[in-house]
Amino acid sequence: MTEEMYSVEQVADRLNLHVRTVRGYIRSGRLRAVRIGKQYRIAARDLDALTGQAPTAPSVTRQAEVSSIVQIDGVDRAAADRLGTLVLTSANTAHDQAHPLRVQTVHDEERHRMKIIILGDPAATAELLHLLDAVLNADNDLLDREVRHV
Repeated sequence: MTEEMYSVEQVADRLNLHVRTVRGYIRSGRLRAVRIGKQYRIAARDLDALTGQAPTAPSVTRQAEVSSIVQIDGVDRAAADRLGTLVLTSANTAHDQAHPLRVQTVHDEERHRMKIIILGDPAATAELLHLLDAVLNADNDLLDREVRHV
C-alpha cells in the first residue's frame, strides 16, 4: 500500500506558508521528509504530525455473511416455482441494495425435493428464513401438498 506524498510546494500551498519556510522546517527536523534526487517528499502522516491532526485511519467495515441451505421434501414443480418466486421476490425487495441477498433455488423432480440456498447479511437472511418458515407452516394453498422440513 503506497502512502500519499507531497512536494515542498504542495505542503506550502496547503499550509499557506512560503516554500522557504517549509524547507526550514525540514532542515530543522520539525517536518520529516525524504530526499529523492534534489527534491524533498513529505508523507501525509508526517504532514498530519506537523499540523497536529490525527492520522486518518482507513475505514474498516466489518461485514458478516451467512450461508443457509433449506431443504424441503414433498414439493412438486408447481409448488417449487411458487415458493421460489416468493423467496426471490422477498430477497430482492426491502433490503440493503449495497449488500443484496443472493438466492438460488433448485428443484429435484425425481425426489420431489427443493433446495433454497441463501447467502447474505445475517439479519436479512434471518428475516427471509422467518418468512419461509411462516409460509411452510401456514395453512394456505401456496403449496398444494403437505411439506416437511428436513
